[in-house]
Amino acid sequence: MKLKQIAKVAKALSDETRLHIYESIAKVEEANCGHICALEQVGGPSVSHHLRILSEAGLVDSRRQGQFIYYRARPEAIDEFTSQLIRFFPQHRK
Repeated sequence: MKLKQIAKVAKALSDETRLHIYESIAKVEEANCGHICALEQVGGPSVSHHLRILSEAGLVDSRRQGQFIYYRARPEAIDEFTSQLIRFFPQHRK
């Protein structure tokens, strides 16, 4: 993961609403926008905006089924992000 991608992930996770949305998706196998809106009590356009940012950061994958788009968390992206952050602190490397 390059520095630009690390910054993109950090920015995506820095917003409290986005972090809640990511957490909601990570707790289930898949979630669509309506499901997330109901859980987070956030409007559709706002959720769509946050999902786009999470997707661009590589934190979620999506698939279309009919008129719905389903999102799933990519835990491997978080693993890679945290392992790259550790490189900034050599004293904490394993």
